[in-house]
Amino acid sequence: METSMHNEFKPYNAATRAAHSHHQGMMTFFWGHKTEILFPGWPGNDSGMYALALIFVFVLAVLVEWLSYCDLVKPGTNNVTAGLVKTAIYTLRSGLTYMVMLAVMSFNGGVFLVAVAGHAVGYVIFRSQAFKKSSGSSGPGSDRRAGTQTNLPSTKC
Repeated sequence: METSMHNEFKPYNAATRAAHSHHQGMMTFFWGHKTEILFPGWPGNDSGMYALALIFVFVLAVLVEWLSYCDLVKPGTNNVTAGLVKTAIYTLRSGLTYMVMLAVMSFNGGVFLVAVAGHAVGYVIFRSQAFKKSSGSSGPGSDRRAGTQTNLPSTKC
């Protein structure tokens, strides 16, 4: 019986991974500025461009938190207009959230840390009680706009 090359068992070791590395990205976290984030060749091997990429991911994460908190629809706005504005904000937030996720999927440790830090800073600035005036404290986990108790922050605009 003749066996073909495709039916032979080959263990997946470091040499096999290196041979296939041009087809697959690294699937474990690593540290360093020589990486690709979001776009082919960006930021490249330049430390300055890597720092810019980290700032970009941080700002994206903060922006996602702001869009999760913002209330751009004023009371009395036409229902159709309000619905379209909320849909546009939701769509933009979803797209930016996916961009942050894809950046983290570069498996670069620095990108992961700035994404988490951006979400944390955005939460503290826009949704926590840290910078709010205490006017009739409703207690932890309360949503003052809706007047309801929640355990998690709202994702409504």
